[in-house]
Amino acid sequence: MKHFIAVALTIALFTSCVKVNFNEEGSNGGGSHSDDPNETKLITGTIDRSITLRKGVYTLQGYVYVNNNAVLTIEPGTIIKSAESAGGEKGALIIERGSKLIAEGTPNEPIVFTSAKAPGNRAPGDWGGIILLGKAPTNRPTSPAPIIEGGVNRPYGGTDPNDNSGILKYVRIEFSGVAAEPGSEINGLTLGGVGAGTTIEYVQVSYGSDDAYEFFGGTVNCRHLVALGTMDDDFDFDFGYTGNIQFAVSLRDKPADSDAANGIEADNDGSGTSATPYTRPVLSNFTFIGPYDTTGAHSNHNYSNRWRRAVRFVLRNSLLIGHLKAGFSIESDASLEAYKNGESEFKNNIVAVYAEPYKSSNSAILSAADMKAKAESEGCLTLATREEVELTDPFNLTNPNFLPKAGSPALTGGSTAGMGAFFTNTAYRGAFGDNNWLTGWASFSPKTNNY
Repeated sequence: MKHFIAVALTIALFTSCVKVNFNEEGSNGGGSHSDDPNETKLITGTIDRSITLRKGVYTLQGYVYVNNNAVLTIEPGTIIKSAESAGGEKGALIIERGSKLIAEGTPNEPIVFTSAKAPGNRAPGDWGGIILLGKAPTNRPTSPAPIIEGGVNRPYGGTDPNDNSGILKYVRIEFSGVAAEPGSEINGLTLGGVGAGTTIEYVQVSYGSDDAYEFFGGTVNCRHLVALGTMDDDFDFDFGYTGNIQFAVSLRDKPADSDAANGIEADNDGSGTSATPYTRPVLSNFTFIGPYDTTGAHSNHNYSNRWRRAVRFVLRNSLLIGHLKAGFSIESDASLEAYKNGESEFKNNIVAVYAEPYKSSNSAILSAADMKAKAESEGCLTLATREEVELTDPFNLTNPNFLPKAGSPALTGGSTAGMGAFFTNTAYRGAFGDNNWLTGWASFSPKTNNY
């Protein structure tokens, strides 16, 4: 195979353009790119050797694949804008099995993946998003390996629960989501068989046209996740995901797409089979914020939690506030039985939604009243209005404050006892106590930010 670097320099209005084309016939040969802050760098094709993107502004065009065990390292403060190709193809970054993405920003210099459109013109679905594919277990057959959705035609999953797909830390992903076909979309962050050796912390997905985060199996653990203005689900778990997540917040805008939009949507698999490992996310300290009220909100806004199709789960120390149709919903017989017998847990949470705080698909197993009684016997609190949770300013779309007010019931009642060493024990419920971990790196004005 012939390897070369395709680099074209054009001078115009004191701005140079450096095109680095990674394709089947070329690679950058390792190393790093120019760090001239006035350069605009175009990235397209396939990255098959390890490289470092120096701090700067890059344009990602089309589907860019990182394969051949390559490591793509991105320096703090880097901005990557995605623009359509000349043929109209939207961009996406796909990290294949065995390769890694090292995108480790800082609180003061986050790494931002966003739309190439001008401020005021950005919208959900301007580009695809980030896909990480690993070798951790799923509940799908391993031979042949399953293919990730989104039209990228790449396999995921394997037998290594500690597989390492890299680091995402202090990273923002904005205006993502491309539907390759109905039911097959690229999400803000798609995780296919990603293992526990991977680090995912302090990540924000904003205004995606599909899910903010979707986990297709895998064992990856995460902390400090943000979903803002998602058109579909904020967190989606499928195909045997068994990882841990602590400290996450979602804030919904009034628009939604043509699908039901939930804080959590979770299935064991698409058919609700008993394939193992069961999808069983273990979650603590989530804050789910629905639309402020029902006026003007899209009819497809659904539930805070939607547990379906034989899924198992643990959700503790969390706040479910302001969702339109229901709070805690269980929608299959197998999932109801798992909650009834203690295989699933819903403990120490606060539910304050607009309709049906508890919802059951089969009252013969557990009615909504049974679910409420069980939840309240296990430390949960059901409130009549969103205001009774007493957060500072949680529905503010451009400058929210999710911290509890003095005297809020969210400040007490939390416990992670028995959840394992991954979890930090907290007395409070929700994603925040007295420390706002969003400070510095997160942004609630991506539509107007000047990148």
